[in-house]
Amino acid sequence: MRRIARSRWLALAGLLFAQGLGFSQGGQQNGTLIVSGHPGHVPVTRIDGRSYVAVDALARLVNGSLGYEGNQITLTLTSVPPAGPPAKPVFSKDFLNATIETISDIREWRSALLNAVENSYPITDTSMTNYREQAAKNLRLTSVAVTTDSDRSAFQLLSKEFAHMQELDKKILEARKKLNYMTADSVRRDALDQKIMSCAHSLAAMATSGVFQDNGSCN
Repeated sequence: MRRIARSRWLALAGLLFAQGLGFSQGGQQNGTLIVSGHPGHVPVTRIDGRSYVAVDALARLVNGSLGYEGNQITLTLTSVPPAGPPAKPVFSKDFLNATIETISDIREWRSALLNAVENSYPITDTSMTNYREQAAKNLRLTSVAVTTDSDRSAFQLLSKEFAHMQELDKKILEARKKLNYMTADSVRRDALDQKIMSCAHSLAAMATSGVFQDNGSCN
């Protein structure tokens, strides 16, 4: 904030506008003062080659305030940053690339599980290890790439997707150990798998747009 005594402000106004308003040097004429970044204007009175403005009008224009002490007037100006469009909740480049890799790994992991179920292939903890570890590795790399608030928010959803996939993996392995009959269609109808797919679609849409938006499908 700045404090300017009245006499100094009037002298400054005279210096700034003595040549810029194009009035004649004699008598009294009027003009207007516009302050960049502030809507509106205040009247300017030009007398004998010098320009003057009313400090109360100027204070209103710049959203300032006046203080009075004896024969001194203090004008206090508050700096306000110019309004601009709100920043879009975008992702950092490295985070976006790592997220795409992790989403791809989770999709391959799920496809391997469903393919094994559909074709009655043996499913063991070991047979899914590579898929599980690859997804976990890229999830860690994604966490390192987090830099923006949008990155952090999206990473929470991606972590939930990974946790859901772990749960589905465990559920199918336990069913196979108990020799419970299942089909790929029964897995797809499972609420957990449907949540995984909904979350995957939401994450893929965010990755495509580059903008974070939580629709609740990963929760």
